[in-house]
Amino acid sequence: MARPILKYPDKRLRLPAKPIEQIDGRIKRLGEELIEALAYAGGLGLAAPQLGEGLRLILIDLPESPELILVNPVLVEADHENEVPFNEGCLSLPGVEAEVWRPDHVLVRAWTLEEKEVEMEREGLAARVLLHELDHLDGILFFDHLGPAKRKLLLKEYERVSRDEEASREGEGRGGKPGL
Repeated sequence: MARPILKYPDKRLRLPAKPIEQIDGRIKRLGEELIEALAYAGGLGLAAPQLGEGLRLILIDLPESPELILVNPVLVEADHENEVPFNEGCLSLPGVEAEVWRPDHVLVRAWTLEEKEVEMEREGLAARVLLHELDHLDGILFFDHLGPAKRKLLLKEYERVSRDEEASREGEGRGGKPGL
């Protein structure tokens, strides 16, 4: 069974992650757990803090490229001149999305689990996913990029969705459907 992904408002999602000192068996196992959790949940990326591990480790899994686990990733460059909007969601806030403006081109430096330093330029969706997961390493959630009014609306919607989901689970637990 895949490790559960932390849901907002879990306070651990707001803690900055610590750098990984050594790529050892524990870190490689955590990489495998990220892969398993993301495959179970369905998504494009996941960060170790979303599994309750305050370490700088992320997984990117885009349809057009093989999965990529990055250790201690650092944003080297972002093209803030060319920010574009995109409806963004998060596995830690399931059921809600909001239009977030992010740079369309990034340069990221990191290490692989094979202890090779890599530098990668990405654009479009790949850049967005990298930025989203890098934010998780700093305790930032996608709604932090919204203005106060949009953030408040999104969080109210998230509360409603969460309540509805909880009520649905409770109804299933009694062997019947909610409201019947």
